[in-house]
Amino acid sequence: MTDSPALTLEEAQARVLALAPAMPVKRVAATEAVGRYLAEDLVARRAQPSADLSAMDGYALCGVGSWRIVGESRAGAPFDSKLMWGQCVRISTGAHMPAGADRVLIREEAELLQPDLVTVSHDIPPGQHVRKCGFDFAEGDKVLAAGTRIGPAQLALAISAGHGQLPVRRAPRVAVLDSGDELAADPADCGDHQIPASNGAMIAAMLGALGCEVLRIGPVADDAEALAAALEQAEGADILVTSGGASVGDHDLIRPALEAWGARIDFWKVAMKPGKPVMVATRGTQVILGLPGNPVSSFVTCFHFVMPLVRAAMGASMPVPRKAMLVCGTELPAIGGRREFLRAAWDGTSATLVDSQDSSALASLAAANCLIDRPAGSEMVEAGTSVPAYLLENGGIA
Repeated sequence: MTDSPALTLEEAQARVLALAPAMPVKRVAATEAVGRYLAEDLVARRAQPSADLSAMDGYALCGVGSWRIVGESRAGAPFDSKLMWGQCVRISTGAHMPAGADRVLIREEAELLQPDLVTVSHDIPPGQHVRKCGFDFAEGDKVLAAGTRIGPAQLALAISAGHGQLPVRRAPRVAVLDSGDELAADPADCGDHQIPASNGAMIAAMLGALGCEVLRIGPVADDAEALAAALEQAEGADILVTSGGASVGDHDLIRPALEAWGARIDFWKVAMKPGKPVMVATRGTQVILGLPGNPVSSFVTCFHFVMPLVRAAMGASMPVPRKAMLVCGTELPAIGGRREFLRAAWDGTSATLVDSQDSSALASLAAANCLIDRPAGSEMVEAGTSVPAYLLENGGIA
């Protein structure tokens, strides 16, 4: 096996994203598009608001001085006549401004001289408390760009812009394969020489949150024939993710099994901790990512590589997780020659390292909600210092 230098995280991510298969576009009900990414720019089919509206409860005025109340405009029931100088109508928030009215006197400032006569002690400038037609967006405006993730606010905007259906890309079909002689399929029936096969379930859950159709395969023994048979089950997947056996030990058989299956290896080392032995390969249009077997390494590499790959395949304009600057609540140790991602718990004020940074420690992974990013060669950092970190919620995507 020819050795090769380890890639940086950004180099490796760029190479993974360049392999992303473009999933086919389909139109779905807008409410079913939440969590997906727009496949095309979205253009408004209507203006919002579609007419001048009142921004407050009060009186819609025509002219200046005092005003005779001649009717009412309510949301959904507009006043249907034109106001003349010196006239007004009672108006509620969101109601149409009558023809002839150009300003709103709020109810709290109004003085009633008679039951139907209103005045005020100060000037009300034209346009006061009026939401002009199209101030939010006009018909024909681009309201959302292709690649935008549809969340609750984007859903509301799309519907308000007149769209009952949205163009999105299909989520990839992903096969997740666990391998290792030490893995037990049933956690309730696990010998002392075994560990429960939790990585596949963890990865499937991470990808399921993105809407992927996930096929679980395994656990599969460290045996060439068993691995060959397991790989055949992944034939129809857009993406194959393996966990375990991606390193270079005598019993790490994933790479030779993939090569025998016809896969072409792109790279297999990244200069990061945890997660150095990451293998990326292709077989036709299928993208294959081999993740380390240690659970924390598997989680971190899925977070940095698999989830961004899935988002890119779904058309995301920003598929990689984004950093935030968090105040560290504890002193951070100096870092050696490899970039490290330290598990920490952020309480909204500061991020504190969890008890163990061992790559097999699942309790500390479950206690963490962020990864503090420590570049190679970083010096010790005192508590109270702001440091870059990745929030784990939503796969690091807001």
